[in-house]
Amino acid sequence: MRSRDGNHSFSRRLCAIILFSSLALNASEFLVSYRYMVKDAILYNESLFVSKSMRKCHGTPHDGLILESDGGNNLKKIISNNSDEFISYVHKLGLDLNHKETNVNYQNSSTTILTLKTTCFKVDFNDNFARISPLK
Repeated sequence: MRSRDGNHSFSRRLCAIILFSSLALNASEFLVSYRYMVKDAILYNESLFVSKSMRKCHGTPHDGLILESDGGNNLKKIISNNSDEFISYVHKLGLDLNHKETNVNYQNSSTTILTLKTTCFKVDFNDNFARISPLK
């Protein structure tokens, strides 16, 4: 497309904006929460909850993460297959920390629980990857 004044870049930008906004409209929204507990320096319990959002989540997507998906649309399976990348990404988002130490008869014991509160993620599935972005 060429505008009357010969400006090609404006029409290209307009087409790119329309294309990317249409891709964002097709994104699915998922609610994700993650929690793990470390007891005496050993991973004791880990849980990941993923569910499709029943209502539209409000907010703008921030700092997306791209994970390999092998053509699937099962977000929990994709996150499990790429768990190391997802855990380091969740640490950057911010986790709630609950730490407790006890000392009984000179025996030290500590328990640390890290929790990602339920967060709405916008997820774009592709043939080879899934892009997940938290809504803030």
